[in-house]
Amino acid sequence: MFKAKIPNFLKVTRIALFSNKFSATLWAHYFPSSVMKAILIFSLIFMLISCKTTEERISQSDSFSFLIAQYQSFHENSNPFNNPIRGKTNRQLPDISEAGLKQRYLSVLNLISRLNAVDISALSTKEQVNHAVLLYKLQNEADNYTNKEHYMPLTAESGFHIGLQWQINQAELTQVEDYQDYLYRLEALPAYFEQQMYWMTRGIETGITQPKQAIKGFEHSIASFLVSTPEQSPYFLPFKNKPAFMDENTFNNLSQKAKEIIAKDVTTSYQNFYDFFVNKYLPAARSTIGVSERPEGKNYYNNRVAHYTTTSLSAEQIHQIGLDEVARIKAEMNEVIASLNYQGDFKSFVEFLRTDEQFYAKTPEELLKEASYIAKKMDAQLPKLFKKLPRIPYGIAPVPDNIAPKYTTGRYVGARRDDQPGYYWVNTYQLNRRPLYVLEALTLHEAVPGHHLQNALAREQEGVPKFRRHTYISAFGEGWGLYSEYLGKEAGFYQDPYSEFGRLTYEMWRACRLVVDTGMHIKGWSRQEAINFLADNTALSLHNVTTEVDRYITWPAQALSYKIGELTIKRLRKKAEKALGNKFDLREFHDQLLMHGSVPLSVLERLITEYIKKKGRHAKLTVGSR
Repeated sequence: MFKAKIPNFLKVTRIALFSNKFSATLWAHYFPSSVMKAILIFSLIFMLISCKTTEERISQSDSFSFLIAQYQSFHENSNPFNNPIRGKTNRQLPDISEAGLKQRYLSVLNLISRLNAVDISALSTKEQVNHAVLLYKLQNEADNYTNKEHYMPLTAESGFHIGLQWQINQAELTQVEDYQDYLYRLEALPAYFEQQMYWMTRGIETGITQPKQAIKGFEHSIASFLVSTPEQSPYFLPFKNKPAFMDENTFNNLSQKAKEIIAKDVTTSYQNFYDFFVNKYLPAARSTIGVSERPEGKNYYNNRVAHYTTTSLSAEQIHQIGLDEVARIKAEMNEVIASLNYQGDFKSFVEFLRTDEQFYAKTPEELLKEASYIAKKMDAQLPKLFKKLPRIPYGIAPVPDNIAPKYTTGRYVGARRDDQPGYYWVNTYQLNRRPLYVLEALTLHEAVPGHHLQNALAREQEGVPKFRRHTYISAFGEGWGLYSEYLGKEAGFYQDPYSEFGRLTYEMWRACRLVVDTGMHIKGWSRQEAINFLADNTALSLHNVTTEVDRYITWPAQALSYKIGELTIKRLRKKAEKALGNKFDLREFHDQLLMHGSVPLSVLERLITEYIKKKGRHAKLTVGSR
């Protein structure tokens, strides 16, 4: 009797406990006073517990929000490029002194400690993602310091001397004071270069340098700044044309001062760095290739593997995954060769692709136009693959001449300000090494639906902390880029068998990375062994093969992120397709992948799993309500 009446009563009244005389009368009718007292006590206890839980959640949420605000303040104050203020930070360069780096490191450790003290279970799903991404960023900052990354401010394809020029030239110049600030920054170059060379000298003393074989020719990127007249310097670019808001006399005075500073401070700084690199650094650079050969090298590599893959996979496991993928893709490549009725083996077919003129552009303009045409074709297919598209546009431009010789085939460069587009850079150096049959895959990876789409959507996120819009996690971003190449098949690309072979070559390239990166850094492979493995299994030009291997040598484990990320995204898609059946919506799935910006793969897995469960429950409820 007692048990039977409660559900009926709750269904009939649907009103709060003791909310009015009517409900009190009903309770008195159904329950004796002793039962009412017991229920009242239980209800009060339940409300107190609920209030306490709610207070704890609010407390944890508020505390975490405050911590994010403190991180943002720390981030902005730690580097003048992070917080542009006219007349102040716009006149400064980063402080990379010993004291400055140590203080930053201690601040990062403090933030990590406080993050780890947060009760994650008391946070909302959005806050949990914020927590995971912020912890990832801060842990990497701390690791970079203990790993002594500042001892090696260069890789085979770039260095601080290039990045600095690019950052300085990104400054917003809309007032006279902006030009004055720009000149102050140029005057600060000598001290900044001295700090960098100090750390590189410490690297020589401790055996923490880049390998000699991989950085031969690097000096050419420095020499490109050694101009005969200030007007030829890339740092003079803002003074090429007078802005409309500035009078002639002011502009002439600033231009003259710029010439003097470039001659006295800028070119001299680059000349000193050139002499240091050629006469001191390169001769003293280590002769070994694998990073495990340097002090604490094995621990360093394992740390970088975890960072760039955001997984717990070991280097040995990744090496085997690479070998398995190489075998699978090789079989598909042989099928394409067979479909062409080519009379010869894999090696001779690849040699044909590398040497036949039909596969190469004749001029830089031709290569850029072809890349632009492919990108525009893909633009038209985006609504079929995504429900939400970004506002930020992108352009296509050649890789700058001063870095092109040792630079990768193409790259995406995101916008730094709201009034700028993103850019898909295409390398036009040595056109007979830039095959057209890989251009579809390259364009889809770097532009759309790859890096531009992903980065632009991340920048346009709403309701998230600022750092979330500017975080790039390689396993997610590069995994998405490689998955985007695959999406080209579903969007009608790769109709030409040579282009399909080019797509497979690019996929093989990323699979080979798993093998050669781990091979060189933990298995004792030589540089030539890595070159041979990449050359024997892909149709990349031999120039590309060499520059890529040098990149892996000087940037350990970063190359692992592409294939590991792509395999994860493909696995999650299969999981969603299987679980949702005819309720699976590819456009919606892609939006779910990208809506949170760049996240660790473990976080992505959790978010997509929750999406599948929620979508599945909704589908069941919809069917049940019919």
